[in-house]
Amino acid sequence: MESAHPARSARYIAHLDMDAFYASVELLRYPQLRGKPVVVGGRRRAARGEAEDGGFATLRGYSGRGVITTSTYEARALGVFSGMGLMKAAKLAPDAVLLPADFEAYRRYSRLFKDAVRAIVPQVEDRGIDEIYIDFSEAVAASAAEGAPDPWARARAIALDIQRAVREATGLSCSIGITPNKLLSKIASELNKPGGVSVIRPDEVRSIVWPMAVRKINGIGPKANAKLERLGLRTIGELAQKDEAWLVEQFGRSYGAWMHRAARGEDERPVVTWSEPKSVSRETTFEDDLHPVRDKARLTQIFTGLCERVAGDLKRKGYAGRTIGLKIRFDNFHTVTRDLTLDAPVQDARAIRRAAGECLKRVSLDRRIRLLGVRVGALSRPDISSEVHAMALFD
Repeated sequence: MESAHPARSARYIAHLDMDAFYASVELLRYPQLRGKPVVVGGRRRAARGEAEDGGFATLRGYSGRGVITTSTYEARALGVFSGMGLMKAAKLAPDAVLLPADFEAYRRYSRLFKDAVRAIVPQVEDRGIDEIYIDFSEAVAASAAEGAPDPWARARAIALDIQRAVREATGLSCSIGITPNKLLSKIASELNKPGGVSVIRPDEVRSIVWPMAVRKINGIGPKANAKLERLGLRTIGELAQKDEAWLVEQFGRSYGAWMHRAARGEDERPVVTWSEPKSVSRETTFEDDLHPVRDKARLTQIFTGLCERVAGDLKRKGYAGRTIGLKIRFDNFHTVTRDLTLDAPVQDARAIRRAAGECLKRVSLDRRIRLLGVRVGALSRPDISSEVHAMALFD
């Protein structure tokens, strides 16, 4: 592979992606659904997805505007994927089982699988509830010192150890991609799902990656992909062979230059094992639009609940924040946000609720509401004095 910026030293970076994570957690609870099309999403209209007759609710006859959180591979074979509206999914797979999401359970299993990985390779970057990056470089170097002949074979062996550890800790499967960098590993982890380990060596980028569609590069979204197609560029290899100056002319200096590097498999980003969060937020989309007057009591209850959940998240993570934000999406999909920056960081639910309420006064509530959210930003680690001051603000 030709590279304008050859790697300074050998790196062995893995991307681990849990297989159909939410759905797989549900199948642990309901093993009788294995092998069947199952979607997770919507609200808890029945206890844990069970219908009144003791069976399971299906998509048949679904009405509402819930969105699929995830689906089993059997459901995906029917064209049903995450992010799709449940009503559309009902037309494609009316007999698919519908289960409501249980994020408390998903977070618990997320902690379990990440702890299992860190026990083997501690250099882990958390990328969300169901995926992580892992830097194998030190572990591979140690094995080389012990006489292991092929570092990429050793990296694969480490990945297999991690897969076994994750399964023992959670009962779940994961897919792992191993390459010289994060960008390529993100691509590789998708190649042999579910339960696969895929290795792409530096000299295999041309043969494995270049024939892929450009949209496979994480960071090339639908709009950029559509423009690339209009320009006649459909594969990563075609993009890689375009002149950088031409890409900069078409997509701007920063994005065009990044495209040029990404298509050639260049990515120097390190695996970041720790970082400060920028904000903590909670939001909910209603099954039915709520009227700001007739549904005021229900909206007030939901609003307060969001503030309490954000406060709980802050306390659990050990943060407080000065900027309180409100997000409202109306029935015409118009979204408004309002922020209020306080004199001192807060962590208490009452303080967050009061500040978010001040934000709410600055919004014209003349339409039905589709979504409501609360955010706390400008985070810091609170000390006793700031907590006391924050409480005094609203007493």
